[in-house]
Amino acid sequence: MNARGAAIKFGTDGWRALMDKEFTFENVELVAQAFSDYLNEDFGKISLSRCPKVAIGHDTRKDSENFANTFARVLNANGIDVLLSSQACPTPAVSFQVVDRKYDAGIVVTASHNPSGYNGIKIKTDFGGSADKRVTDAVERWIGKSPVKKKTFSPGNPKIENFNDKYLAFLKQYVRLDAIREAPYRILVDSMHGVGDGHIENILSGGKIKITTARGQRDVTFGGISPEPIPRNLSQTIERMKKNEFELAVVTDGDADRIGAIRPGGEFVTPGTLLSLILIHFVEDLKRSGSVVTTVSNTALIYKVARKLGLKVHETPVGFKYICEIMRRENVLIGGEESGGIGFQDYLYERDGLLSALLLIEMMAMRRQTFDEILSGVEKEYGKLYYVRSDLVYPHELKTKLFGYLAANPPKELQHQRVKEIKSQDGMKFILQDDSWLLFRLSGTEPILRVYSEATSRALAEALVNDGKTLTFNLK
Repeated sequence: MNARGAAIKFGTDGWRALMDKEFTFENVELVAQAFSDYLNEDFGKISLSRCPKVAIGHDTRKDSENFANTFARVLNANGIDVLLSSQACPTPAVSFQVVDRKYDAGIVVTASHNPSGYNGIKIKTDFGGSADKRVTDAVERWIGKSPVKKKTFSPGNPKIENFNDKYLAFLKQYVRLDAIREAPYRILVDSMHGVGDGHIENILSGGKIKITTARGQRDVTFGGISPEPIPRNLSQTIERMKKNEFELAVVTDGDADRIGAIRPGGEFVTPGTLLSLILIHFVEDLKRSGSVVTTVSNTALIYKVARKLGLKVHETPVGFKYICEIMRRENVLIGGEESGGIGFQDYLYERDGLLSALLLIEMMAMRRQTFDEILSGVEKEYGKLYYVRSDLVYPHELKTKLFGYLAANPPKELQHQRVKEIKSQDGMKFILQDDSWLLFRLSGTEPILRVYSEATSRALAEALVNDGKTLTFNLK
């Protein structure tokens, strides 16, 4: 790799960087050329007797459409057949195009949930899921090896289409649309100024259900917050839910592949809890069967529900590509991350925030219960768990030292409880006697350290995170 591309590194789900610093048009061209070389040389020689075909979409961030056009011009100049989205679209809409058209890959210009100053590139493979490390490492090796080729657009080249139409039509077929439309609920949908804008409202229009879209219009600053569906970014929606005017609020992130939710009264419901509810819905209401995949940072509720339903659970490192690996080799009912990315049986090998929201509403409609009634019943049966996460800007030079210290000197107890198990497949996780836990892990997409905990009381969960933060910053 030459010096110009030295800053380009793919993480848990793609390459993300600050615009006007690492994420520049010049570096996007370098990545596009490297991706072209990978497709034409490494991938093409093994798999293809024709030119590769790639679908390219983008989110609503500043210049995302221009970055997508730049990427398309380079691929086009390298003899790659490009289908370009005519407008901003959810990340799963690109994955859908790839699978539906039997394309070789997809590219999404998005930084997902990251702050507005960031942008990024996600690579999707021929099965619609995120590219694994083997692919991203190969693309990185090609960066700077070949001169960048560019080609201006000409009529019909590349092909330009609306990616949303067929994708949304598929979502309508996946759920019981008539039952949902006739359910007399009031649902608030917070799109966080991302690509989810208006899609659920349009899908469910024409019935008794009332959908209200909040933060739908494009805003390249995302209202001054990160488009990530976590409590600190949802104060306006939480306040609206305190007024009890809606039965449920669902939230999608910047590229609409993640979900969050808020119950009446303004309490945030963790994505792991939402996964557990949809799991119950799949088995009890829809009579589906299969295994479950979750990540090391997700809630213990998933295990409790799966145990009662007699389902096998797989645990992976954080990153949907790890979940996807298992979904591709066995019959997986549902798989998801603590961050709100959830994938489903008989769907793409991909996360989808819009489909997650529709399935929660479908569960309400089929059970003829409010979201609060469903959730309260689950809490009564399985116990209520409290989940806390703190994101820390942490000195790079201390990161290796921290995990080395934790491995060599693991705590024997936390908050007066014995540590009964330690997991180290992704970070360091300490599980206590009552199944409460504390986890340290580095983000794969941002320069931060995450400290997570879960416990049977909010006070204990917060105390565990505080213990974790004290340990990290007292390390010399």
